[in-house]
Amino acid sequence: MSQAIAPLPEVEHQHAVFADGLALDCGAVILPLTVAYRTYGRLNAARTNAVLVCHALTGDQYLAEPHPVTGKPGWWESIVGPGKPLDTDRYFLVCVNVLGGCMGSTGPRSEMTDAEGRGLGRPWGTDFPQVTIRDMVRAQKRLMEHLGVARWLAVIGGSMGGMQVLEWAATYPDALVAAAPIACAAHHSAQNIAFHEVGRQAIHGDPDWDGGRYWENGRVPARGLAVARMVAHITYLSEQALTRKFGRRLRGASALTFLEDVFEVESYLRHQGSTFVQRFDANAYLTITRAMDFFDLAAEHEGDLSAAFRGTATRFFLASFSSDWLFPTSESRAVVRALNAAGARVSFVEIASDKGHDAFLLEEPEFHAALGGFLRGSAEKVGV
Repeated sequence: MSQAIAPLPEVEHQHAVFADGLALDCGAVILPLTVAYRTYGRLNAARTNAVLVCHALTGDQYLAEPHPVTGKPGWWESIVGPGKPLDTDRYFLVCVNVLGGCMGSTGPRSEMTDAEGRGLGRPWGTDFPQVTIRDMVRAQKRLMEHLGVARWLAVIGGSMGGMQVLEWAATYPDALVAAAPIACAAHHSAQNIAFHEVGRQAIHGDPDWDGGRYWENGRVPARGLAVARMVAHITYLSEQALTRKFGRRLRGASALTFLEDVFEVESYLRHQGSTFVQRFDANAYLTITRAMDFFDLAAEHEGDLSAAFRGTATRFFLASFSSDWLFPTSESRAVVRALNAAGARVSFVEIASDKGHDAFLLEEPEFHAALGGFLRGSAEKVGV
């Protein structure tokens, strides 16, 4: 990873531009605001079948099609399509690259602008304002209005996407019929913040970091960003999954020689790190991880999580996975208890799985059936 690695390729993303910009929680104003997105399926005549799908930390808007940079399948392609849980014959799916991201929405890679929105000829980089999960949701709300959707049939997402779902339900309760926050929590734990900080320090410690202005030398802090990805990826898996997939097997050797032997799990993590730097921006990674760390829905409501949902008419579906130690089931149960206290309609399922946090992205038929059933029930409630 010591060689120079070209900056991310330029890709023309489907997007909307809002000339009046967006005021952020930190007091700054992003002017103008660009929101990149993808859609799947068709919006019906009544505009009542729109479903917003919120992506996780390292995801993006390419939900169910080959990624324009890597060529890999969309991150939820297995459940998107005709007859699948996210049925494109029935629903109009919208997936948005989050504010602060690096796949077309305004973020650290975007051209920096002044208070009047004039371009300054360089990326924002580390000067990009700190954003929150609520800021991300506000940007999505602007796109919702642009698309002519008055009310989402559902807002769904896992991990950081689930945080966005909870923020939608709390901030714009009248703008969605149903909410499905998956494998997430109402705040980031101290442990999760700690793992993020290790990743951020790895990026800051990379010799190519250059104070966050790495683009000036045509390099990226690839080693640091790769380590950040490796650390994070470990948290997405479970011990059972790692043991099943890799155990103590060596790559290309049948017995330990103590020379240049590499365990299969080491090789896997190195691959995860090296491919990640080809599609993600280091400053965007810093921005988004901080947004997750700052998220605390109860704190936004004087410490009472139930107050965030009091009086809501939204239907909720929560799912957790038994081996997820990043966002354990106890976190989902805490949200369920708050929803019950608020008098909300809520269903919850814990899926038995040994795949860890990443289970929500993988083949889990019981989860897929439950999510699909919840969406169908929500659609039937409003005649979609």
